[in-house]
Amino acid sequence: MKRISIALATLATFIFLTGFAISLGNWNIDPNYSIKFSGTKAEGTFSALKGTIIFDPHNLPASKIDVTVNANTIKTGNDTKDEHAKGSSWFDVEKYPVIKFTSSSFSKSADKYIVTGILELHGTKKKIQIPFSFTNSGGKGLFTGDFTINRKDYGINGNVFGFAVGTEFTVSLKVPVKQ
Repeated sequence: MKRISIALATLATFIFLTGFAISLGNWNIDPNYSIKFSGTKAEGTFSALKGTIIFDPHNLPASKIDVTVNANTIKTGNDTKDEHAKGSSWFDVEKYPVIKFTSSSFSKSADKYIVTGILELHGTKKKIQIPFSFTNSGGKGLFTGDFTINRKDYGINGNVFGFAVGTEFTVSLKVPVKQ
């Protein structure tokens, strides 16, 4: 009888903790996400998004994002441009294979959330803010947001034709998630 009580107590604790973890907003990244960038004369996508997303709009201090993208997955729609973008004058993917974002805080504005964190790109870490929207429907959610970066802030100077590409790029994120 004592063993049955211990087993039931253990099972109840497991169920409680599992439900607690789900209520914290642990989200799995759906493979149908998109990471797009666009500038003056360059645009494309990145893939291989991996990491942890814990987001609870009712408990922003407990929320956390820690994600990476494989820099080698850059696609511009042109194989030659892709190879140049991966090279040492641009992303230098052999030396800096990962783009990383780690959140430090979340806040709410009138109609959006804002995540503040460190973007590590091309070996340089900079604090950025990403305004985003979040919708949640029955264990499925969608994060959408846009932010702008200056490639030169991250030491991505480009080659002699770098001026033609532009320096500021808008990054657009659409990340479906599920619990």
